[in-house]
Amino acid sequence: MNTLSNSEAIEVDQMADNGALEYLDEVPFVDLKRQYNQNKYEIKLAINRVLASGIYTLGPETDAFEREFAAYHQVPYCVGVSSGTEAVEIGLRALGIKKGDGVITVANAGMHSTSAIRNIGAIPQFVDIDRLTMTMSSESLTETISPRTRAIVVTHLYGRVADLESISEIAKRFDLHLVEDCFLANGANFDGKMVGTWGDVGCFCFSPTRNLGALGEAGAILTSDVKIARKARDLRKDGFNLELDPNEFHSKSSLMNEIQAAILRAKLPMLDEWNLKRRMIAQTYNIHLDRSNSNIQFDYQNDGSVFQLFVVRIPKRDYVKSFLESKEIGSAIHYAIPDHWWIAGLNSNYSRFRLPETEKASAEVLSLPCYPELTSWEIEQVCVTVNESLNYL
Repeated sequence: MNTLSNSEAIEVDQMADNGALEYLDEVPFVDLKRQYNQNKYEIKLAINRVLASGIYTLGPETDAFEREFAAYHQVPYCVGVSSGTEAVEIGLRALGIKKGDGVITVANAGMHSTSAIRNIGAIPQFVDIDRLTMTMSSESLTETISPRTRAIVVTHLYGRVADLESISEIAKRFDLHLVEDCFLANGANFDGKMVGTWGDVGCFCFSPTRNLGALGEAGAILTSDVKIARKARDLRKDGFNLELDPNEFHSKSSLMNEIQAAILRAKLPMLDEWNLKRRMIAQTYNIHLDRSNSNIQFDYQNDGSVFQLFVVRIPKRDYVKSFLESKEIGSAIHYAIPDHWWIAGLNSNYSRFRLPETEKASAEVLSLPCYPELTSWEIEQVCVTVNESLNYL
């Protein structure tokens, strides 16, 4: 596991001693142009290679990316698809999940897995989160399992690795399929084993802001089971699979774009370095944000997490967000409305769900800038401004 040296961890302290704490013009919450400008040669070369081939879906670039992404995770099979949500839906269908089946998931992850479950006609069974990590609570998980439950979708939220050891044991004990939502956790590991390789399938999203991001939408499914891989490959092509009930076909194609595959191939060798930089930023926040102030809470762990987002909890979040905006510092909320509240507006049966930790977190979470191209001055500016805002609460 990569760790920070003392010199790296105290870099912003040295800046402070040098009087470099004045506000810069702006700290964007995310700036995709920076990564592109640093890697434009490799990206343009990848795009031109596809244009010259005349093959734009499911061609040699997709094949090569599937091999390389699988090898990176040390599993035999990867299936490229058009988006992360499609990865979850196809992954569940390949496991035999069908209409009326229960699938357990969290309600604080932006509706992605919930939407995929509902697209199949399966029933989302929401489980509460752990107060500190804001990932799936293994205690609540056991209480949520019912006779109709067929699968668990565990989300590595914000790039923070969920308690895979406990959740995997529960899935085995109750004979349930385990699906990993790794949308925000490209390159993360739990106890030295890559996320996406603990369950029956691992589902990945490569939206532009992800740790490994395309220049559009793309997704992938990892599995060690050749039968699941074969079904997933059939399902991504107009949903045709002879082993499935004709009434359960996935009636749309979900093909990986060759340009996105080529771009992902160009970026994959840099993923570990980018994740190390995210860990460095997270450790700097951990050191310099004023955790002695009771108005802010966060649980930083120097583990296998990759910090696609660095999220703090602040009871008066909206005030702090506005304060940051007044200093031209970007922030965001992931996510303000829990999934079960969204669905309750469409189906009153879901109004009975009570997820106290999830609902409390949704009212308090605030995401701070956390991407590899941030400068040390910008990170220090965020810390100083957040700490300043807390003094007014």
